[in-house]
Amino acid sequence: MPRESLQSKRDRMARVIQGLRHTYPDAHCELNYSNPLQLLIATILSAQCTDKQVNIVTESLFKKYRSADDYAAASQEALESDIRRIGLFRSKARNIRLCCRTLVEEHQGKVPPHMSSLIQLAGVGRKTANVVLGNAFDINEGIVVDTHVKRLSERLRFSKATHPEKVETDLQKLVPKEQWTMISHWLIWHGRRRCPARKPQCQECEINKLCPSGFLA
Repeated sequence: MPRESLQSKRDRMARVIQGLRHTYPDAHCELNYSNPLQLLIATILSAQCTDKQVNIVTESLFKKYRSADDYAAASQEALESDIRRIGLFRSKARNIRLCCRTLVEEHQGKVPPHMSSLIQLAGVGRKTANVVLGNAFDINEGIVVDTHVKRLSERLRFSKATHPEKVETDLQKLVPKEQWTMISHWLIWHGRRRCPARKPQCQECEINKLCPSGFLA
């Protein structure tokens, strides 16, 4: 098979986006939140955990802790108890307390809408920062690369990279910047609903004709 040119990949990506947008017109972040702080906390909790599980925990958590000051003032033991059903709850509780302490001390208790500031917070890497910027502030700073985005990027032959930040760089070359936030939602929704790691539903797939891996699955 001849190597696909960058322009050919861009054209195919445009058609993939068209297909996914039509299939998932309501695609959005599936973490429940009502403000930037809640989304930040939920995203920290979501590492190696399902959104469904996080939403169960945050339903009561967000009623108890309403500000960065509340999290910063909480004891480690109390916060651990509140998120105990989440995986890695001890380290996540510690990171949330440290993160919110920094928000209080350096950002007046507000979540900063800047990549450089967000990645300085405990428990926050580029992926989490991209989630917060794209969904809480409508800022297309980058592309969220989770397990679904990484898997589909490989299956669609848009990236051969194994490191999330390299996958993100590859996708940024193919997707218009104004769609950086949404491409993650479309790929994640498709990964959850049609193209799981095991037994992808290629026969029913809405973008099957655009996927070089479809006939292999």
